[in-house]
Amino acid sequence: MTSDSAKVHIPVLAREVLDGLALKPGSRVLDGTIGLGGHAKLMLAVTSPDGELVGFDRDDRNLAVASERCAEFGDRVTFIHDSFGSIRTRDFGTFDGMLFDLGFSSVHVDDASRGFSFMKDGPLDMRYDTRQELSAETIVNTWSFDDLVTILRRFGEEPRSAIIAKAIVDARRQMRIDTTYQLAEIVASVVHRTGKIHPATKTFQALRIVVNDELGEVERGLLAAIAALKSGGRCAVITFHSLEDRLVKNLFKTQVGLKPITKKPIIATEAEMKENPRSRSAKLRIVEKI
Repeated sequence: MTSDSAKVHIPVLAREVLDGLALKPGSRVLDGTIGLGGHAKLMLAVTSPDGELVGFDRDDRNLAVASERCAEFGDRVTFIHDSFGSIRTRDFGTFDGMLFDLGFSSVHVDDASRGFSFMKDGPLDMRYDTRQELSAETIVNTWSFDDLVTILRRFGEEPRSAIIAKAIVDARRQMRIDTTYQLAEIVASVVHRTGKIHPATKTFQALRIVVNDELGEVERGLLAAIAALKSGGRCAVITFHSLEDRLVKNLFKTQVGLKPITKKPIIATEAEMKENPRSRSAKLRIVEKI
């Protein structure tokens, strides 16, 4: 059954992605983060009648929604329940176009049981793929003070990382931290809100990135994907925070045989930002393989 959030899912920078990839009927496409299938459905439509798409996702529930949304395209779609970092271990041949939408799904935020957001109380999980062992709860309750400081500073770009790490260590001595509300309240007790941004935002970002090895997956997956890109084929990447964008920018710049299609990242129009607030932080970069 398609969830309410899936029904209203709006793919970010959709027109810009389609224009930038310049797909044609019969094109083979790799969607490294198929999510709820919004971009995939559009790419399958423009590559009709015989284009093919291979879609990866770590979340089996996302794949179920994407499969339902793309059912009309039948066997033109192949769904892979795995991280796109595993592309390097598989042989799907070569592709005319590739898309990596690195933002995490709104379904993850809406579903309190996944533990991605402090807006709803739920278990402190944050795993995209629930088959893996490492969760946010494990990190928060067992990693050392120094390790917590390091991940908060590096992956959350949190200037108050030591203060927050100490508060976490002190709190877990009294009681295990196993819910999103507990962690958010611990952070808020030592870092006061300034403006609209909740003080736990960067902490939750850091934990999510580490739990899912997001930056490592981006680097490994993009390098393997680019190797499978045809000459003249294009790769598009949508990022949502500075760490991802910096990594993608540097990777595209240092790889031999890539030509930038976007000299500066494409951002959403004011109209799209108004319709889809998630697009406000999105940046799209596109390269072509020479």
